[in-house]
Amino acid sequence: MRARACVIGSGPNGLAAAIVLAQAGLQVDTFEAESIPGGAARTMELTLPGFLHDFGSAVHPLGVGSPFFASLPLKDHGLEWIHPPAVLAHALDDGSAVTLERDLRDAESALGPDGKAWRDLLQPLSDHWWDFAADVLSPILHLPHHPWLLARFGSNALRSAKSLADAKFKNDRTKALFAGIAAHSFMPLDNPLSASFTLVLAAAAHAVGWPIPRRGSQSLTNALLAHLTALGANLKTSAHVESLAALPGYDLYLCDVTPRQLLQIAGKDLSQSYQQRMADFRYGPGVFKVDYALSAPVPWRAPDFLRAATVHLGGSFDEIAAGEAAVCRGTAPERPFVLLSQPSLFDPTRAPDGKHIVWAYCHVPNGSKLDMLPRIEAQIERFAPGFRDCVLARRAFAPANLEAMDANLIGGNILGGDVSIRQLLFRPSWRQYATSNRKIYLCSASTPPGGGVHGMCGYNAAKLALTRMSGQQQTSAPGSASKRGTK
Repeated sequence: MRARACVIGSGPNGLAAAIVLAQAGLQVDTFEAESIPGGAARTMELTLPGFLHDFGSAVHPLGVGSPFFASLPLKDHGLEWIHPPAVLAHALDDGSAVTLERDLRDAESALGPDGKAWRDLLQPLSDHWWDFAADVLSPILHLPHHPWLLARFGSNALRSAKSLADAKFKNDRTKALFAGIAAHSFMPLDNPLSASFTLVLAAAAHAVGWPIPRRGSQSLTNALLAHLTALGANLKTSAHVESLAALPGYDLYLCDVTPRQLLQIAGKDLSQSYQQRMADFRYGPGVFKVDYALSAPVPWRAPDFLRAATVHLGGSFDEIAAGEAAVCRGTAPERPFVLLSQPSLFDPTRAPDGKHIVWAYCHVPNGSKLDMLPRIEAQIERFAPGFRDCVLARRAFAPANLEAMDANLIGGNILGGDVSIRQLLFRPSWRQYATSNRKIYLCSASTPPGGGVHGMCGYNAAKLALTRMSGQQQTSAPGSASKRGTK
């Protein structure tokens, strides 16, 4: 009789875990609380009919660069990546944009006097992306597959984004670009390890790009689901799980939930000490998000903005750093750093003919109730005067609204928990994916390597569960050999 596995949650990590278990021959049932699978990787009509917005993630450097996703035949199930001409554009107060080009030679040229330093910093990682990714997206405690790459990465990753930028670059434009990428970490930019996020995302930019999926993030979810279904697994939507006791008879339970929900659905099956560790788990800053339906493209002051799906609005390094530090102190900044995505410039399936969509968010203290819409729009107008005149409809999501649509987004936190040093090293506890119950595992972004649409939390958790069930040695991350040198 085949072993049976139950997966709670159909976000990218839950689907990755389910696929690994199904590949191993287990009978897999996946339960999703919402009517549409995907977690934060969903695409919906959030404003007007025909305008397809991404509920959460919109741009996917770690999706296209995921060793596990790259090992799956997702293209055969309809997934198509769109690469805009530029990876991103960063807005400056002089009205210009500093762009990040995908090709390192083009990036070196575009960044002028800092070009060589940028290339020297990132080329070793981008040239060996699949080896690098196999290590940095693995469990924290593992034998490195490529020690020299990790050593090269670690020598800079342990630093703060500010200290690394000051040491490597002379031009304020380059430092501003670096700050915008670093701000994806949700960490103060003078904190140790804040440089690590910048290095991973910037290396991915040159190795695999920051693409968008045609027809939205739902296309990635649908491709994963199609492959899972082909393996004989089942998915049940609108199936809120209140207790694992209501799902008896499974040999394994893989939970794509945060520690808070794990306590709710499995608390009585966990030791008191493990329950306390989960109760002590901290959630970091949240986001305030707005989706726009537009009558025309954003009227940017510089044409370079129209070359990128991803736009960073925040001006100088110091301004971005001050805003992110304020958020981590519990204060919403007057001039927030705004991340903006404009996918319809490159994917006409996302809006009616001649119309466009925009997705924008800023960081706020966890659970903040402050309406950040005026501040976000002021930042957009700062670099695109007349933007409000293009708005046909808008829908704002405060942290509570986001959590209501995806229970994993505690207080609006999209990274599965605080990214302090302690919670980076022991996430969510020293057990990582395992719990005090050998049948129950966590596979969400609250486990290593953390937030991002890469599926590696689910992959790592499922591999550990299978290893402990079978007693065999755990295998290495997928794609570390077969994808070497792939661009």
